[in-house]
Amino acid sequence: MSGFPQQLVTGYRTFATQRLPTEQSRYRELSERGQSPEVMVIGCCDSRVSPEVIFDAGPGELFVVRNVANLVPPYAPDEAAHGVSAALEFAVQVLRVKHIVVLGHAQCGGIKALVEPSEPLSPGDFIGRWMSLLAPTVEQTPRGGSEALADFAMRLEQRAVKTSLGNLMTFPCIRVLVERGKLQLHGAYFGVARGSLAVLDPATGKFERVAPVAA
Repeated sequence: MSGFPQQLVTGYRTFATQRLPTEQSRYRELSERGQSPEVMVIGCCDSRVSPEVIFDAGPGELFVVRNVANLVPPYAPDEAAHGVSAALEFAVQVLRVKHIVVLGHAQCGGIKALVEPSEPLSPGDFIGRWMSLLAPTVEQTPRGGSEALADFAMRLEQRAVKTSLGNLMTFPCIRVLVERGKLQLHGAYFGVARGSLAVLDPATGKFERVAPVAA
């Protein structure tokens, strides 16, 4: 294990001695029967925004895909490789998930790259090309003359969630299931500093904060 991050070894040993004993039967069942999560979460790569941690999920409960800025590209049946689309295809067609959640968050680095343009990090400009998926969203979200950059970024982060929800509906297999009432799409937004969660209300188009403790 020379060179392997020690923090990961330490973390695994804690998992193996503390958490695994209480969930061993669950892991064994998942190994024998396979996974059958009802919820898919499309989140950001950001290390501060782990869906499993935020939703206190156990093994086998969430099917998670993470990428820069939690984006869903539009349906594009071409010859290129599409990681998010492949995951969606598997979640919907094989796992038969009942819910897909697009989880946005505050202080998103991908969104920051849009509101504070800078030179590409590499000749490939992979982040720039990926974030160009939001170009129409940026055009439709003008910044107010006196609006603080942080407030503008937050509005764009939340608009990006709505854009991804719209792009999900361009996938025929998803649109059909949604129209038949067999699949539900949801938007959510995580506030990193306070650990707050807001859920998109489709009727009002606003993100409503979830109370930490149920009434």
